[in-house]
Amino acid sequence: MLQKNHFKTIVLSDIHLGTRNSAAKEVVRFLKSNTCDNLILNGDIIDGWQLKKGSIWQKKHTRFFRVVLKMMEKKNTKVVYLRGNHDDFLDNIMPIVFGEISIVKSHIIESNNKKYYVIHGDIFDSITLNFRWLAKLGDFGYTILLWINKMYNVYRVRKGLPYYSLSKAIKQKVKSAVAYISDYELELVKLAKNKGCDGVICGHIHQPVISLYGDIVYMNSGDWVESLSALVEDFNGVWKIVYYSDLLKEEQ
Repeated sequence: MLQKNHFKTIVLSDIHLGTRNSAAKEVVRFLKSNTCDNLILNGDIIDGWQLKKGSIWQKKHTRFFRVVLKMMEKKNTKVVYLRGNHDDFLDNIMPIVFGEISIVKSHIIESNNKKYYVIHGDIFDSITLNFRWLAKLGDFGYTILLWINKMYNVYRVRKGLPYYSLSKAIKQKVKSAVAYISDYELELVKLAKNKGCDGVICGHIHQPVISLYGDIVYMNSGDWVESLSALVEDFNGVWKIVYYSDLLKEEQ
């Protein structure tokens, strides 16, 4: 059993429910042990693109929302669901508020006398924004890469070796990918400044990080496909990234 924690805020993004590679069981287990006053679902929670292609919705995907509803009922958790590019079907109903759930495009939260602009982040991805067909082609390539990565890691487990992320290694070594991530972060930092905020919280590029650009804080919650990470805020306004793999180690 994972150690139980209660946070002021938990931010999750890029769970991609409805796909084979979504770590749905792991994120459900995470939320059963890590509760909060405020839960922010920062985009690409449901993968509408893959579902349209015929991907199968499973019971474990539904279980995620059951856990969220239980948090609302038992812990009085407030939920903000922000639209991502893969769950762009939400465009038809936004903005909407019912009970303790808000479905919006962007959100501002206050933490330790600071304001943070919360947005999925795909608006600063020129490929996603301007070349939708190319983005979907890239999404297909990423799905294939994850399948190769899964097979490779089955081999590594048999050899007693730790998990290895091919996509992360590629992003770190390919200059264009490194430049893209850097530009992406800078654009979101500019957005936070323009909104009069002290920081920005995003997802989209599956790169969990907390960094400082001058006086603006950039935070990315990562994903639940490979990183299995979340952003959490304690009741003193301190933010950190938590990884499911580290929580499993603490359990042992």
